[in-house]
Order: sequence, then C-alpha cells, then structure tokens
Amino acid sequence: MTRTGLIARVLIDSPLPQLDHLFDYAIPDDLAHLAQPGVRVRVPLRSANRVADGYLIELIDPQQASDAAAGPDAAATLDGTGPDTGYSGKLSPVDSIVSAVPVLTEPVWQLARRLADRAAGNASDIIRLAVPPRAVRVEKAWLAARTAADAAAVNPTAPGAADRLAEPGFAEYPAQTLGTIVADRLRVCVAAVPGVVRLPGLGGPADASATTAAAAGGPTVGSWALTVAELAVSALRQGKSSILLVPDYRDQDQLQAALAVLVPADDVVRVDARQSNPDRYRGFLTLLEDTPRIILGNRSAVYAPAHELGLIVLWDDGDPLYGEQLSPYVHARDAALIRREAADCALVFIGHSRSVETERLVEIGWLHAVHPIRDAHPRIIPTTFQAEPDAQARAARIPSAAWLAAKEAVRTGPVLVQVASPGYAPMLACRSCGQSARCTQCQGPLALASATATPACRWCGHLAAGWRCSHCEAAVFRVVTVGTGRTAEELGRAFPGSRVIVADGEHTVQTLGPEPALVIATRGAEPIPRNGYSAILLLDGERMLARESLRVGEDCLRWWANAAALAAPGAPVMLVGVGGALAHALNTWQPGPYAAAELADRRALRFPPAVRVASVTGTSAEVETAIASLTDLAGLDVLGPVSHDPAAPGQKAGGPALVRAIVRFGYPLGDEVARTLKAAIVRNAATRRKPKGAAFRPAPTLRVRFDDPELL
Repeated sequence: MTRTGLIARVLIDSPLPQLDHLFDYAIPDDLAHLAQPGVRVRVPLRSANRVADGYLIELIDPQQASDAAAGPDAAATLDGTGPDTGYSGKLSPVDSIVSAVPVLTEPVWQLARRLADRAAGNASDIIRLAVPPRAVRVEKAWLAARTAADAAAVNPTAPGAADRLAEPGFAEYPAQTLGTIVADRLRVCVAAVPGVVRLPGLGGPADASATTAAAAGGPTVGSWALTVAELAVSALRQGKSSILLVPDYRDQDQLQAALAVLVPADDVVRVDARQSNPDRYRGFLTLLEDTPRIILGNRSAVYAPAHELGLIVLWDDGDPLYGEQLSPYVHARDAALIRREAADCALVFIGHSRSVETERLVEIGWLHAVHPIRDAHPRIIPTTFQAEPDAQARAARIPSAAWLAAKEAVRTGPVLVQVASPGYAPMLACRSCGQSARCTQCQGPLALASATATPACRWCGHLAAGWRCSHCEAAVFRVVTVGTGRTAEELGRAFPGSRVIVADGEHTVQTLGPEPALVIATRGAEPIPRNGYSAILLLDGERMLARESLRVGEDCLRWWANAAALAAPGAPVMLVGVGGALAHALNTWQPGPYAAAELADRRALRFPPAVRVASVTGTSAEVETAIASLTDLAGLDVLGPVSHDPAAPGQKAGGPALVRAIVRFGYPLGDEVARTLKAAIVRNAATRRKPKGAAFRPAPTLRVRFDDPELL
C-alpha cells in the first residue's frame, strides 16, 4: 500500500542526458517518516527491474503535480527533460531510502541545476562533485554525536563564539576596505601583497593578527595567505561561513597554517582530494550542521554546503587547476559567480596577477579593484634591458648579470632558479639534421633521465638503444631543452660547495630554512623560504612563451609574479630573455594594464572572454544537425566544422570519424545556446539504436563543451 498524499520528485544519478530531469514516485507508508528533500534514494527505472540511485529533491501533493504539468512553464522545457509529463497513471513507489541524512541541500541543488543548464550538462554530474560517497560508519558516528548534542541542549553560539577569534588587521590595505567586504557583501578584485610572513607558533598569542604575525616561532607563508585568512575570520565573527578556494595542496597548506593561528581548528573544514573517503565524508557531514565554518579546499569546495554563506574567495583564479576535468567542465570561477549571486554574499578574487576574465568583470563595473596602501613590489630586473658585452653572452641561458646576482646572493641565503621543465633533458634532437628525436614504437618524444641514461620515450617508456634518426639516419642526438636535473647539475659545478635542492613534481619541497642554497624549481613548485629568497632567476622565458595557447602571456606573467613574490625585500629578481609588454608589466608590478590590453585584443578578434564559446564534437551529420538548430539566433557565428584530432582526450581509436565546430556568441545568448544544444544532445542520445547482435547501445558521440580555456 502506498501513501497517496505525497509524491517524491527524484533526480536520478545518471550521466544519460535524457534522464536529467525530475521523476515522480509514490512514497510507501513504511518510508514516509524518512522521506525528506536531500536524502539518497533508490528508485525503479522503467524496465528490466533496474534500480537506480538518486536524490529526493522535493515532496509535492498530486494536485501540485497536475498543476505543474499544465502550467505555463511546461511548454518552455526541453523535449523529454521537463519537470513533469502530465502522467496520470499509477506511480511506481520509491524502492528504498539509503540514508535519513539530507546530504543534498537546497542551495547546492539549485547551484547544480543552474550550472548544468548553463553548460548544457547534467545536474547529477555536478552533484557528484558536491556530495562525496557515503561512509556508513562515519555517518552513524555523526548521527550519534548529533543526538547526544541535542540531548545535552548545547548552544553552539555560547559562550561568545566571536571572543575565541582573532581580530582581523588588514593593515596593508586602506582603512574600511577589506574589513567591510563581508558586511556590505562587496565584489572585489584584490591585489595581493608580495612577500612572505613568519607566523607565530601555535602556542603563541591567540589574538595574532597581520601586525603581529611577523613574530618568530611558526611556519612561513605568503602574505596573501594571511590576508585571505583574515577575511575568513571577519566573516566568522559575523556568524557567516566562508569558502576559500585555492588551486592545489601547497596553497591549501599555507592557508591552513595562517588560519591555525587565527581561529580554533574546529572552525576550519578542509575539502581535499588527497583525503580518504571517510575523512572527506566526515568533513562534509560537519558542514551540514547549523554552525558557520571556514571551508578550505580546491575547485570542488565551491559546491560544499555552507551555513549562512557570507564570503567566497578565489586565490589566483587564473590557475588552470580551477578548470574542472569532468563533464560538464564548469570552471570554479563560474561556479563561484553563480553561487555568489544565489547567496548574495561577498566575493573576492585575489592574486599577484589578474586574469583576463577578472579584468572583464572589473571593466564592466561588476568587480571593484582594491590595491595595497604601499606600492611595495619585488625588484624586477629584465636582462633584456641590460647590454651584454658580446653575442655569446647575449645567447647564454644565464646572462652574466644573473650569474653575478646569484653568486653574491647565495652567500647569505637561498637563491631560486625557476625553469620550464622537470627531468634531466626532456627533449632531444638529431645532431646532424636537427629533427626531433622520436620513438620508433609510438613516435613519442625521447628524453634523458640522467647524463648516463639510455634515451627513453616519454609516452610509452620504450628504451631507444641504438636509435637512428628517421630523417637522415644519423645516430647521435643533442639536448634541446634542459630540465631541473640538468640545471641542478650545471649549477652545482658552477657554484662548488653550495647546497643544491631540486623542487618539481617528483621532488616535493614545500618550505626552506634561511641557509644558503641553490633551489632549482619548476613553475608552481617553488618552496616557501623562511625569510624570502636572496635572489631569484626566472629562466627559460622564451620557451614558456613558445607554447601555443591564447593564454600563454597571461600564464607566464602569473608564474613569474608568483615566484617573484617570494623574494626578500630588495632582493634582485632577474627575468631572463623576455622583453616587451610582459617584462614591463612584471617590472612595474602592474598586471591590470596588461590584462586590459589582452582583453582589448580579444574583443577585436571575438575571442574569449570577450565572447563565450562552445565546442560541438561528433560525427559530421550530428554536428551539422546541432549547428542547424542554432541558425535562428542572431549574433552567433560558427567556425568549422573541421576534422577532430584523433589523439584528442576521450576519443577512442577505431571509432567513427569525428568533426568539431566552434560556436561563438555573446553572453546574453548563453542560456538560449545552452538550451538548444542540450536539446540536440538529448535527441541524439534518445535516438541511438542497438546494433544487431550487440549487447548494448553505442555510447553517444555528440559532445558539447562550453568555455574550454584551451579551445582557441
């Protein structure tokens, strides 16, 4: 017997686009006491006695269901994806309720739905990022603790929660600027203060602030981490939660260290991909409580549940790690913008450089730029501004001025040498004809792991013993690019007696003492020195700029600025081999004008972020049909279709020939373009037929991706 008074509307956890809408189910009497929005459920799925996982989104009565089916919004939904189909027969009952904990909160569900609609994707794919897998033991322990706390009638706000927190300083910024961000729900782009800060030890004063944090005793972090931590403390003092987004674990560790001296550990919940599933689920359940928290994590933390959300902060939003690699590929910046709008909270972008996307928001007046009081910045010295004595000196990888700066600085402290690539020699070429040295098995590039190693393929690992050039048959190769290993070897010989440290993806070094050392690091892997670097050499600039990407200049400026910010006051930062607008922007420490010039160029060429883009990939017929559905939209242009690279990620060898078209359109057209392309995806998926003799229908080949940063 089923209960006729309520209908459960369920979102099925499935990647199939035709299932991306709410299904109506009856609620059995024995489950009625557990049924509430947000719980995990299992429901029957049409045929073959299949049971699917899902989330109970809402409970309605039959009259509401019939009114919704006949309402004015019914005709505006996508074919097959609307909230109701007007079904008046007997509903299937919910099979089971997995857990009584409502893990999907209303704000997170609304965020997932809006982002999925904006990107022509599935809401369940975004919810999969927001809600971690269930850990039964952790959940039972959490429920028991909640029951005990309720029985004890604990008041979470007493005694004086704000009294436990430090008083934010914000001494580096104009008065009443950062301190009013949360209360006034401001949207700002903050220029981070360069330099490092020595935090007090955990046994030090509980009221440490920016003005006292330089005291000796604790770890060293970038000054930006203390600024972000103080913003979060400001929100917590007002009874608001905050979400702090950083690109990777190195930044997380810095920010967590800064928070540790300002707030009790229980007020901070870390969302980390390196956590075990029980730890992640334990933190997630903590965020479901009616207590404000500081949520610290990478890109997926933007989807975390937050009680009374008052602040969202993105550190270094131009970092590519913010780009989601799973469908529907929503960038954390876009998710933060949408969530800020829904929550009506403060939003802060902070960094040593400025992304072009952020610059667009500043220019249209949506973001307000905030700068430090003092115009203190690293001492940048572009070597192209200096005259070398001869052609050989000008062609050297490390010019004489940089050599002298490093030689002098390494006597008193650590010297950072930033290089482009890890490894020993990541690229080889034929010494005779200059052709790139390629693997005879897969045509991948050959590399050397050490000076005495046999060349090996970077793709398949095949050893190239007895290698011969496929172009001229020569058997001798030369090193084209030098990585961290070869650089460390060369500098070790040039600076005998100096300690040499390698920091890259294989050799993780996060902090350094004040002792003299040569630190060879790839971009983004630079250790944090206790007192700052005595000198910094930024090498391989021309190689970094040679990458084929629309964002290459922006990325290089961000890499160099983040490294230069680690310099001690007055320490020289040598930018080697790079001139022009990039060198000027770094030298003057003014990334805003460079980002503005980049944005102006992209407006003239209709490149993102001046416009939005979407790639449509599939067979020729599928792409042409999808593009044809957009012909009625004015202000939209299509590039292609052209043959799609068979080596592209996600494309299977031996499959049908694929093509790709690029659609460019203005921001006002975004919703209509996404809705139209989503309808094309649903139609394509629904019309697939199982080949004769096959066990399953083929996977859909039509794919759409919005705002791919590497598309152009």
